[in-house]
Amino acid sequence: MNTPLAERMRPKTLADYFGQEHLVGPKGSLTQMITNGVFPSLIFWGPPGTGKTTLAQLLALEKDRPFYQLSAIKAGVKEIREIIHKAEHSGGLFSGKSPILFIDEIHRFSKSQQDSLLNAVEKGILTLIGATTENPSFEVINALLSRCQVYILNPLKKEDLEKILETAIAHDPQLKLKKITVKESEALIELAGGDARKLLSLLELVIQAHPKNSIEITNDFVFETVQTHTVLFDKNGDFHYDIVSAFIKSIRGSDPNAAVYWLARMIEAGEDILFIARRLLILAAEDIGIANPTALVLANSTFQAVGSVGYPEGRILLSECTLYLASSPKSNKAYLAIDAALAKVKQTGNLQVPLHLRNAPTKLMKEMGYGKGYQYAHDYKNQFVDQEFLPEQIAGTKFYDPADNPKEKTIRSFLKERWKNKYDY
Repeated sequence: MNTPLAERMRPKTLADYFGQEHLVGPKGSLTQMITNGVFPSLIFWGPPGTGKTTLAQLLALEKDRPFYQLSAIKAGVKEIREIIHKAEHSGGLFSGKSPILFIDEIHRFSKSQQDSLLNAVEKGILTLIGATTENPSFEVINALLSRCQVYILNPLKKEDLEKILETAIAHDPQLKLKKITVKESEALIELAGGDARKLLSLLELVIQAHPKNSIEITNDFVFETVQTHTVLFDKNGDFHYDIVSAFIKSIRGSDPNAAVYWLARMIEAGEDILFIARRLLILAAEDIGIANPTALVLANSTFQAVGSVGYPEGRILLSECTLYLASSPKSNKAYLAIDAALAKVKQTGNLQVPLHLRNAPTKLMKEMGYGKGYQYAHDYKNQFVDQEFLPEQIAGTKFYDPADNPKEKTIRSFLKERWKNKYDY
């Protein structure tokens, strides 16, 4: 079997580990933990390719602990219980050192799956190291999170990626069979996006695409090679954000056929279905908004339902929501309105609330004029009365401008009738 370059170059010691100085540098948190002999359960949170799995393996070696590894995509409660059983019955063999259980993509575990870890972690039967690309505050249950220390791994810096590139070319036995000259590395670094695994996969792809033994790597050659092999590369989950971008833009562009295609590409590549559902939820508010408020309701229901049913059935829910959003009228006016309002707040600062809009729960506040002159809309015809709701300094500023779709045309007419003396609708 031809082991991928990224796996062949996986560091064997902490000294060979690039990046995350704040964790494994001389004054790093994990360095101090190792020095002090303390080793609690951990959650590593960071983007793909930042060294979460490698770091877990190296810590196990450093502490001389047995190491078990599970993927939350493939494993369940049964596999967890089997490892806990082994840990409980092998104390003598391991000289009292609890084994490490590393769970990749722990955010994909359901509540019941995460619950199955609690007792073993609390009693020290095993030490848990979880890896996640999602915010653990939202994706890991509180009971488990409270028993772990969370460490953030950052995208690798340019200098780290360059060192990894140089090390691979200089020391990998298979690459040493060819004469490889890196004339330009900017394209490799840019496309890697702080991801060491992607960087090495790109390097390997470029080299494999070159039939000669003498290779000169340039930016043009890298881009040309990647464009030629996009389908192959994306199937393994790379160019993640390019696929997501195509998915979102297809829905925004009202093309349900393209949208469901890119959805299929993400599912086939193993994308987290909750990540997809979360993107649909954001899009429903940002790109459809008031043109069809039901879109946000459906997207929210889809997000909750996908979390309940999981995969593979979740793909059907995602397809339904994707097709609905792509086929819906579009408006980004809610998005533009809040951004315009935020810009005005930053420009004008904390303007005073007009006195007539202030609450007056005490006698003193009433004497100071709080609430005086406020007109209760329900006391007037059509539940409307023309009064000022903005601070005096920005009175008459229009943040929301309805779009040209059936729903917002009705809203424009409504606002124009009521605010004909104030706002230009």
